[in-house]
Amino acid sequence: MEPDEMLALFDHEMREHARPDGPGVRVEREPDVVRQVGSADDWNGVVWTAPDLDAVRAEAAIAAQVEHYTGLGHAEFEWKVYSHDRPADLGGRLLAAGFAAEPPETLFVAPVAGLTAGVELPEGVRLRNVTDAAGVELMVRAHELAFGTDGSRLRHQALARLADAPETFVAVVALADGEPASGARMELHPGTGFAGLWGGGTAAGWRGRGVYRALIAHRARIAAERGYRFLQVDATDQSAPILRRLGFTALGTTTPYVYRTAP
Repeated sequence: MEPDEMLALFDHEMREHARPDGPGVRVEREPDVVRQVGSADDWNGVVWTAPDLDAVRAEAAIAAQVEHYTGLGHAEFEWKVYSHDRPADLGGRLLAAGFAAEPPETLFVAPVAGLTAGVELPEGVRLRNVTDAAGVELMVRAHELAFGTDGSRLRHQALARLADAPETFVAVVALADGEPASGARMELHPGTGFAGLWGGGTAAGWRGRGVYRALIAHRARIAAERGYRFLQVDATDQSAPILRRLGFTALGTTTPYVYRTAP
């Protein structure tokens, strides 16, 4: 499949026809946007905009989303802008409306079939599937060690998925002598060909030793067993070179624009 065909399929299946990414959240469709709405601990935001969105409709859509989410009492929500979204100055319009841009990431996609080969782990490291609260705590600790950010929202979302929709969620943690060295997740989207890879953060002392690649291969094998065709990743500059070497194709960039109400 050519990159433009893959991007069109991703837009159609994962954005325009997005599914809720967890229990207790809903996807709402309006003429010019598709958005997800949940609790304050869930991801809230716009996932798709109409490909023919013009400047006038964009201004109206931005105002409507701010009114909608603030009316629900949400302190923040995100507008996920892709580099091919229209109008071309959508990001600038969001900034003018009070949104703040976070660092852009690269959208990568690869066929599952080419990523299932095993990777030898460093001595003393083993993978553990996350299936209970204890496993979630290990994954959250790995996340906090890797990224230096609070894992409270991750904990909430992982526990909710395991309790109410375990068939759509895969999580794994790499343990080094029993301590978390890396953690990763995979979100499965029934009815689509895509599984999304998230997390994949590795503690500084274990980077460059194959742990990240092993977590990708582990999740790819599970995705293949469940019939998914593609893996999708929103990658930082740190992980992008590894993904390219593994055969992922960059389809563009995605930038989170976050609207926060005054404290």
